[in-house]
Amino acid sequence: MTALPVRDDLVGRQPYGAPQLPEAIQLNVNENPFPPSASLVADLAAAVAAAGATLNRYPDREALGLRSDLAAYLTRVTGVALSVEQVWAANGSNEVLQQVCQAFGGPGRVALGFEPSYSMHPLLAAGTNTGWVAKSRASDFTLSVASAVGAVRAHQPAITFLTTPNNPTGTVLGLDVVQAVHDATTGVVVVDEAYAEFGTTPSAVTLLASCPRLLVSRTMSKAFAGAGLRLGYLAASSEVVDVLRLVRLPYHLSALTQAAARVALAHTEELLGTVEAVKVQRDRMVAGIAALGLEVVPTEANFLLFGQFPDPPAVWQALLAHGVLVRDVSTGPGLAGWLRVNAGTEPETTAFLEALAAVLAER
Repeated sequence: MTALPVRDDLVGRQPYGAPQLPEAIQLNVNENPFPPSASLVADLAAAVAAAGATLNRYPDREALGLRSDLAAYLTRVTGVALSVEQVWAANGSNEVLQQVCQAFGGPGRVALGFEPSYSMHPLLAAGTNTGWVAKSRASDFTLSVASAVGAVRAHQPAITFLTTPNNPTGTVLGLDVVQAVHDATTGVVVVDEAYAEFGTTPSAVTLLASCPRLLVSRTMSKAFAGAGLRLGYLAASSEVVDVLRLVRLPYHLSALTQAAARVALAHTEELLGTVEAVKVQRDRMVAGIAALGLEVVPTEANFLLFGQFPDPPAVWQALLAHGVLVRDVSTGPGLAGWLRVNAGTEPETTAFLEALAAVLAER
């Protein structure tokens, strides 16, 4: 095959991905296990049908109705009054973060992250030709003010990524770290709060008024049980949102996506009503795994990191043989020996704990 003229910095990289094996109990990608109700599906169908009648026309380029609904939701849950001009939306939080890298990164600039963390952050940096600097978290996966500020001052990043709760560890970050990092850099600071609804830590949205270069990213894929919806959003200053509008693709959010997301937001109480049920199963997993003599990292997400195993891929394969699919993260930086599992329904959680006990007994 003729060699393709691929960029040198992309040669040898692997795309982001995780196994999709529908025949197994899928506890590997941090989804909310509870499907939408029949009434929500009916409302979705009606909204999509209405949008479908005008598919010959481009959608609202600015997604003003959707952004207004998102601003209202964030205002309600954070106590911070946000206007539509302070909220941005795109196809999943990954596209939001990609747009951030397009707008604030690029050749000659670097992004900084604290690993282990979300593996898409360096991939998004690479895709936008932004340099990547990785600094390590403490052995317990926490991040202190001193280490975070020291890294920022040493590397002067254009973009600093902070995650809370952190994927894949589930650990949270204090607002003192966010504030200190913002004050120590002239670049933008992105706080990735994809799993915020499962935690108890106040949102970094509460710092927006005093931190003009702060961007807070969220998603409807997790707590809102909208993984198939692909809708992410961001809260920041109106100036930041205006910059992101420079790099967005024309009409980047389809009319169907906007309609479906607004229906989901109208059903916020119902959808977020599953959060406590997920946390119950998460805590049940924590207790059950610990009872088997394994380590579990303290978590405020809908998933947990457990181990440590001398051969994580073998344990992953053995669990799959028992019909349960978890995530092998052991090849990631600082994650040797660990696996990750997200909370499922009560029967799914039972199946996982029984499978794990059986696998450990077999070894």
